[in-house]
Amino acid sequence: MNNSLKLPGTFPHEKYMRMALDQALLAESKGEVPTGCIIIQLGNLQIPKIIGKAHNQVELLKDPTAHAEILAITQAAAEIKDWRLTDTILYVTKEPCAMCAGAIILARIPVVVYAVADKKRGGAESVFNILNNPNLNHRCHLIKGVLGRECLCLLQSFFKEKRH
Repeated sequence: MNNSLKLPGTFPHEKYMRMALDQALLAESKGEVPTGCIIIQLGNLQIPKIIGKAHNQVELLKDPTAHAEILAITQAAAEIKDWRLTDTILYVTKEPCAMCAGAIILARIPVVVYAVADKKRGGAESVFNILNNPNLNHRCHLIKGVLGRECLCLLQSFFKEKRH
């Protein structure tokens, strides 16, 4: 069952990914892995509404589940007072891990836009194909590579700094 939204021919994905990148920069400034996430609601709205906005907070909260996607999904569900985020798009600067991909499936998010693949831990498709697994009851439309160069540079510089 594929639950993808009908998007207009041109959609400002870069605009929303830039907001996710701003969240990633905020994470970096706090010593967190620079990952940011934005969730927008489309529905019958003329202008999409931001209903979730977060960055990684694993170190701050001492919580291994405090990934940007999990925090943004929690905010979005609280904002619309429903766990089903069926008319939303999730933007994230790095491919979701297996945990986050599982939460995306459970939340029924139809479209996921990510900037950079995670070839070691990617849960969308690089390592695990969770977001389009035929054995699950929901699948996501994936759009990848939006602002990929900027997000990759941020991640690389963060980890280079951590190694020194």
